[in-house]
Amino acid sequence: MEIKQVGVVGATGVMGSGIVQLCAQSGYQVLGYSRTEEKAQKALAQIDGFLSHSVSKDKITEAEKEAVLGRIKYTQRLEDFSGCDLAIESAIEDMELKKQLFAELDKICPTQAILATNTSSLSIIDIAMATGRPNMVLGLHFFNPAPVMKLMEVVNTIATSDETMDVGKAFGQSLGKTVVVARDSPGYIVNTLMVPYLLNATRMLDRGLATREDIDTAIALGLNYPMGPLALCDFIGLDALLFVANVMYEESKDLQYAAPPLLRKMVTAGWLGRKTGKGFYEYK
Repeated sequence: MEIKQVGVVGATGVMGSGIVQLCAQSGYQVLGYSRTEEKAQKALAQIDGFLSHSVSKDKITEAEKEAVLGRIKYTQRLEDFSGCDLAIESAIEDMELKKQLFAELDKICPTQAILATNTSSLSIIDIAMATGRPNMVLGLHFFNPAPVMKLMEVVNTIATSDETMDVGKAFGQSLGKTVVVARDSPGYIVNTLMVPYLLNATRMLDRGLATREDIDTAIALGLNYPMGPLALCDFIGLDALLFVANVMYEESKDLQYAAPPLLRKMVTAGWLGRKTGKGFYEYK
């Protein structure tokens, strides 16, 4: 199956607009869905800014930037996805919302179109069963920022066909990604390993075993990581980390995914990390 046009639902957030940009940079015609014109214009401005930065760094030319922007359109009508060969959902992590979107996409998109979700934690088979084509539903898990990060997790459910997986892997490679395959289990590969690591760093701080600076310095220099775990928590967003941890714990009942009290208290206080100006560190 040849993919020419890609539709992106949830295309105005940081992740969604990044997926739109990446697909357009890779030569695809991209249709982004936005509920409002205002959000669509804001997303286009973010994409323009990202591309302009690349031009200033001589990574792309001005002509290439304009060509990328020319391949992007936004719509407030989900019905316009009727011409998409691949639809990627990148909405908020709400199961009922995702089921609703997939049920609508199933009716709108061509019968041969593949439907993909960018969820990092929710059950993909549950989402797929809201459609009449569960064999053509898979996970395409991007990492933030999507135009920069090199990895894509392609996720198959017990119903995903081999043909759908082949198309998904080829699509990821066409975006310049290194593709890894994971089963439909909360966290896939990366989060299954990363979440306990971040939760343990939070427990260590909560127990007073080391300062936040020493925890982060020890990991950054001792393991040659680009940043320490507590700084990474702030970058991801403590609310996002708590959500994923809760989903993984509910699915597995494995105590390594049980969120520590400090994390819950910080989320309750609204200390969510960089996006609110305060998390484990303060940001101005």
